[in-house]
Amino acid sequence: MAELPPEIAAMSFEDALAELERIVRALETGATRLDDAINAYERGALLKRHCEAKLKDAQAKVERISFGPDGQPAVEPANIQ
Repeated sequence: MAELPPEIAAMSFEDALAELERIVRALETGATRLDDAINAYERGALLKRHCEAKLKDAQAKVERISFGPDGQPAVEPANIQ
């Protein structure tokens, strides 16, 4: 898979998601010229990939508190799927 353009890779999750939502709204109206729509779709696909990677990174950092047999709390990686 190709690397993300630097301007997308540097975006926060929230900024990338907001731009992706704007692109989707614009494409849904159907008022975009074909070439512009294709470019917007391609950028949207890159933004979606970036958002998914950011979410996966955040998921990997999430920890879950559990209690051992002795009742003592412990922290372990969450098993989120």
